[in-house]
Amino acid sequence: IPRPAAPRRETAWPEIAAYTRRARESWQRWHDDPGPTPFGDVCGSGFEHVVLVALGEAAAFLGEDGGPGLELVIETDLPVGRGFGSSAATAAGTVAAYLGLRGAVVTRAELQRLAVEVERRQHGLPSGVDPATVLHGGVLWAERDAAGELVVSPIAGASLLLSRLAVFDTGQPPEPTGEVVGRVRELQRRDPATAAAAWNAIEAATRALRDLLVDPAAPPRAALPLLRRSERALEALGVVPEPVRRVVREIEAAGGAAKVSGAGSLAGPGAGCLLALHEDPARLAGIARPGIAPRGLAPAGAGRPGAELGVERLAVGLGGPGLAVEAGP
Repeated sequence: IPRPAAPRRETAWPEIAAYTRRARESWQRWHDDPGPTPFGDVCGSGFEHVVLVALGEAAAFLGEDGGPGLELVIETDLPVGRGFGSSAATAAGTVAAYLGLRGAVVTRAELQRLAVEVERRQHGLPSGVDPATVLHGGVLWAERDAAGELVVSPIAGASLLLSRLAVFDTGQPPEPTGEVVGRVRELQRRDPATAAAAWNAIEAATRALRDLLVDPAAPPRAALPLLRRSERALEALGVVPEPVRRVVREIEAAGGAAKVSGAGSLAGPGAGCLLALHEDPARLAGIARPGIAPRGLAPAGAGRPGAELGVERLAVGLGGPGLAVEAGP
């Protein structure tokens, strides 16, 4: 299928610097007092916003208001806004490419810090896990140390479980990730007990899943209750819309488990990607159909939740390599 023509924008470095400053100031106002300012008014739209901020932050890191003339081309097969870290990949790739062009020698930690700074303009309060995964690759365990810094370490031996995971695309959420994050922050202020119970359940399930990943004798079925527990916690946080819940219930009724991967959605119908697991992967074959129809359209005679929503099973590899910088000609 030929790709649609890529959008193209020409701009000048002073405009990039000014755009980056405005984005930084808007984010700071939202961060300090999120009530009056919806995050949708802070973040930009899609790749263009991320690229402009990434270039501006990379130039500012070098103490520049601008740099040389350049042409930046971005090619990606990542579904945008689906929980695959497309903005983190764009941020990390753009920052690394520009700093490499300028001959700057930077550490991976500096690249990660800059990529997270760009992510904040798109997602509000990102954990930093997405940029770390983009930079390091593989399967990572991420945890904050006593100083609040994110520390990542590789998890080896996860190939069996990863090979059993299926990835379904339920469609792009209508809200930017930052808006979803802002709503969860609101829930934490309004109902701290519910939010705390959900976060504690997610943390406990995540730690138990890490133990399974490093145990070569652990059967994949042992992860089923952990995925279900995480999904219920995400539903309690209000980030799984009803159409996607029906798909999850269908997968569970077939003996599997699934959870939203990414921020989810407030209104739906789509909520990005689902990670699904079944002891017999063939049992998931009827959940989705090949290709996503335009939203609201389902194939004739389709009556299952996955088909009604237009869910597509994606052929993706999990645990792949991280950022690679290739020398130019």
